[in-house]
Amino acid sequence: MQQNLSAPKFIDIERGRFAYREGGDPNGAPLVMLHGWPESSYCWEAVAAHIKPGLRLIAPDLRGLGDSNRQPDRECYRKTELAADMLQLLDALGVGDFQLAGHDWGGVVAQEVALAAPERVRKLVIMNIVVVNNFRGNQEATAIIRKAGSRFEWYQRFQREKHLAEAMIPGNEETWLRHFLRLWNREPFPEDAIREYVRYYSIPGTPGCGANYYRTLPDDRERWVGLKDHVWSMPSLYIYGNKDAVIVPEYLNHLEQCFRSIQVKEIEAGHFVQEEQPAAVAEALNDFLDT
Repeated sequence: MQQNLSAPKFIDIERGRFAYREGGDPNGAPLVMLHGWPESSYCWEAVAAHIKPGLRLIAPDLRGLGDSNRQPDRECYRKTELAADMLQLLDALGVGDFQLAGHDWGGVVAQEVALAAPERVRKLVIMNIVVVNNFRGNQEATAIIRKAGSRFEWYQRFQREKHLAEAMIPGNEETWLRHFLRLWNREPFPEDAIREYVRYYSIPGTPGCGANYYRTLPDDRERWVGLKDHVWSMPSLYIYGNKDAVIVPEYLNHLEQCFRSIQVKEIEAGHFVQEEQPAAVAEALNDFLDT
């Protein structure tokens, strides 16, 4: 039976107004799916179509992206704050414990959720993003990237510059997004998803909110240094689109030292693995998750 995600729903909590999509079995085991940049909860639409029955699918829009709250303050985009958003949203939806998947920045927020409330995260899935406590692997990956001239990371430096994204992206949203979603990614990308991301990126305030994910990265990294001895206790899965130009393979070095139990599933895809190969991602999730 094919699963579908709903149109965006909205919920007002103390931390703001958030959009989310739901699907699957409303009485099933909750699976929370967190998107990255420059996507929204829409990125899980094709994956949901292949997810096995028995799971309650919850896909929120992170702060500042999709149709969620456009809070301009930089501090709200520290990843601990974004995790607090998600936990309060899940509380409001009546969700206790859950399985958790995150891609790109959503993968970082998923890790912060698992740090803040490990007793609630039954299983953890990370896709194409750094593992924040993998100090050695991250150092090795950074050395490789710098040796190659860091040419695929210019967009991060661009977005960290004060006021630059706010000045240059409005009116050029489609050009900006297509560069990453098609040209930069070097893989086919669904046209309907591009249209959806151009729509929401055209909402006033979005370029600055999106940039704040990168402007707070130095704060995040300073905190993550203290996690180098942390070991994830919950069963975990890393799904890796192995053609990614930014999350190079060296980021996966030493993963076994960071988790009590970790599986790695490589998929022939670029960075946006869940939209390039949704059936393969869903198959990996179906094999790993409990219902």
